Amino acid sequence: MHRVVVLAVDGVIPFELSLASRIFGIAWDADRRPLYEVITCTPDGRPVATAADFSVAVAHDASVLATADTVVIPASEAMAEITGPDALPPALADALALIRPETRMVSICLASYVLAAAGLLDGLPATTHWRHAGNFQRLFPGVKVNPKVLFVDAGRILTSAGAAAGVDLCLHLVRRDHGSGIANDVARSCVVPPWRDGGQAQYIERPVPEVSDAGTALTRAWALDRLDHTLPLKDLAAHAGMSRRTFTRRFRAEVGQSPGQWLTQQRVDLARHLLEHSELPVDRIAERSGFGTAASLRQHLQSAIAVSPNAYRRTFRG
Repeated sequence: MHRVVVLAVDGVIPFELSLASRIFGIAWDADRRPLYEVITCTPDGRPVATAADFSVAVAHDASVLATADTVVIPASEAMAEITGPDALPPALADALALIRPETRMVSICLASYVLAAAGLLDGLPATTHWRHAGNFQRLFPGVKVNPKVLFVDAGRILTSAGAAAGVDLCLHLVRRDHGSGIANDVARSCVVPPWRDGGQAQYIERPVPEVSDAGTALTRAWALDRLDHTLPLKDLAAHAGMSRRTFTRRFRAEVGQSPGQWLTQQRVDLARHLLEHSELPVDRIAERSGFGTAASLRQHLQSAIAVSPNAYRRTFRG
């Protein structure tokens, strides 16, 4: 069983601390067997104070990090004060040294400072909470910081933005490990959206669009029923009763993506579902999901998740 170890430090934010146990802890296979074991540790095994008015007691010290397949580090506000390797608290640095080189590392929000200070993000793309992205980039110029996205999957190292983006990243890992069917079941149990792409914009401060009947939600629902059609921008705008420019602006304000990016995401998601749950051949799935040809589907799936349709079906079928 895949072991997820959560490393909690003093000042940990309770919401972030709970994410891994909540998401991974209810991921089961078709026979209701757990797919992950989630355990929580602190550097010395003692209780830690949280950012709220309570402390958390754990059953493990940092020695369990050596047994982890995935390590999740939730945020504390003090992590934003880690300016480099020498600023890592000694107990935290000692804990990180116990982690095997092949272990998957996940940071939630400001825990990206920990990974960066440990040298794990050098030369890699990463994200953190948008309020801290500028400071983060100044402190760690060797990291390719993207302040606009919900999370970044750099293979073995994954980083997320604040709070709910950690939910998206944990669901992404379940999806990456076991397919969209299981990830969707977990999302339904948690009553959260099953899929917000990592490239979707963080909710950075910006003018909030006025609520009106002229939004894009109805057009998005209309498009989801017609993913096998071409759906050019002019048709989407016409359905919404807007000019293309106005539609694009409102769509991006509401969704955080351009219409084209959103459509591609929905088509990839549908293709993945059909690869997992249908007997349709790849060329038919390409037609049903709106990619037209098997070659186009292969190209988009490779771009989105770095696997071919047939490889994805072999891995996640069931």
